[in-house]
Amino acid sequence: QVQLVESGGGLVQPGGSLELSCAASGSIFSINVMGWYRQAPGKERELVATMTNGGNTNYADSVKGRFTISRDNAKKMVFLQMRSLKPEDTAVYYCKQADRGGIYWGQGTQVTVSS
Repeated sequence: QVQLVESGGGLVQPGGSLELSCAASGSIFSINVMGWYRQAPGKERELVATMTNGGNTNYADSVKGRFTISRDNAKKMVFLQMRSLKPEDTAVYYCKQADRGGIYWGQGTQVTVSS
């Protein structure tokens, strides 16, 4: 069983920066995708960014140029560096891990962008 624990959320002013971290524990297949999704109140969960174990990335158009996803495969961690944050980035951010063993989600961390 894989468990994911996110950290790093909080309150930040518009234009500010924040970094999220996600640590995975348990058995993870070497070929996998880790990433970040978010869900704002009253909206569906949406993709933010993903990264394969090989380093291929995928970003939502709304965050391209502002967010950067990275991984430390040895530590089974994924990070999301968020810059130039906007109020519309406010959401609960979830870490996701997917491999041939299954799909796993973290419990989420709140990011609030407000002055």
